[in-house]
Amino acid sequence: MKKNLLFTPGPTPIPPEALLAMAQPIDYHRSNATAALIKDVLEKLKHVFQTENDVLFLTSSGTGAMEGAVSNLLSRGEKAIVIRSGKFGERWGEICATYGIEVIPIDVTWGNSVEPDIVASALAEHTDVKAVFATLCETSTGVLHDIEALARLTRIRPTLLVVDAVSALGADDLQMDNWGVDVVVSCSQKGLMTPPGLAFAAVNQRAWDAVERSDLPKYYLDFRKAYESGLEGSVPYTPAVTLLTALQQALNRICAEGIQHTIDRHNRLALATRSAIKALGLPLFAASPANTLTSIRLPEGIDGKALINLMRDTYGITYAGGQSQLSGKIVRIAHLGWMNENDVIVAISAFERGLVEIGHAIPLGAGVSAAQEIFTQ
Repeated sequence: MKKNLLFTPGPTPIPPEALLAMAQPIDYHRSNATAALIKDVLEKLKHVFQTENDVLFLTSSGTGAMEGAVSNLLSRGEKAIVIRSGKFGERWGEICATYGIEVIPIDVTWGNSVEPDIVASALAEHTDVKAVFATLCETSTGVLHDIEALARLTRIRPTLLVVDAVSALGADDLQMDNWGVDVVVSCSQKGLMTPPGLAFAAVNQRAWDAVERSDLPKYYLDFRKAYESGLEGSVPYTPAVTLLTALQQALNRICAEGIQHTIDRHNRLALATRSAIKALGLPLFAASPANTLTSIRLPEGIDGKALINLMRDTYGITYAGGQSQLSGKIVRIAHLGWMNENDVIVAISAFERGLVEIGHAIPLGAGVSAAQEIFTQ
């Protein structure tokens, strides 16, 4: 019997109480019960974002929140620095270009983190830049960026720091208020353990001031409409009520664990996974790896696509492959959301078996043993 297991950086496994919530009869989205649900979800999201600022939700994927951040914060002809270290950093640039924003790119070799000094130099050269767009975890490579260091650069300037925490929220630390990050966007199907379809934006006062000045077109993704409706436990347009009921249950789990404990758990899972991969003699791809996922550089001669297909089709184990120029060259194993130590052991043991079956000799059990060493410390 094949049992399907997800080890991808989205969608991630969903806790049973969230699944059961979605099985309940749907309620009217303008009812008092739904208004209470929306208010509760928005309040609990503040704990996850580590903020007292306003949190908005949109019925969209995470890209909807990214696009909303651009269209609500900037105005025609303005400039933005975009840190491009993978597919999702590139997406910030593509969205900005769509809205006529002049993009000043900082291109980083895939697998590396941006050097804050390079961002500081760009800010010094382009003093009229309105925003810096960054990612917390570049999901396509597994690399973590030093958002705290970037915030130290922007909070002393009239320049906003906007962070894509789509994959890493709840897994890697992002202290929005303590660090002085202006906008953080995320979504439901990663660390928040809910199906795809909800996006979120946490917005501080500096960012709201920019929203008031923005003259870019917006309708469905209008942050002001979302905020004003949220105060009443409502939304401007029809929400995904069923997903909100699931999200409430997932947030209950995170809040009960506590956000710092949640982040610590992810760190422990990540350390064990990285230790296992090194014990198998394989190099990590990310120079500064995130808690969200572990990216593994495959040896020459191994077809990463074939390995992933084998594991999914034969054994029901789904890892993520590489994107763009990394296609077939890396494997990404997520330890994100509703995951514990036993899940990591399963992911590593299955990976060992797949490597052997595809023809790469490794010491079977070495990865599992290394992970267990971390867990027993």
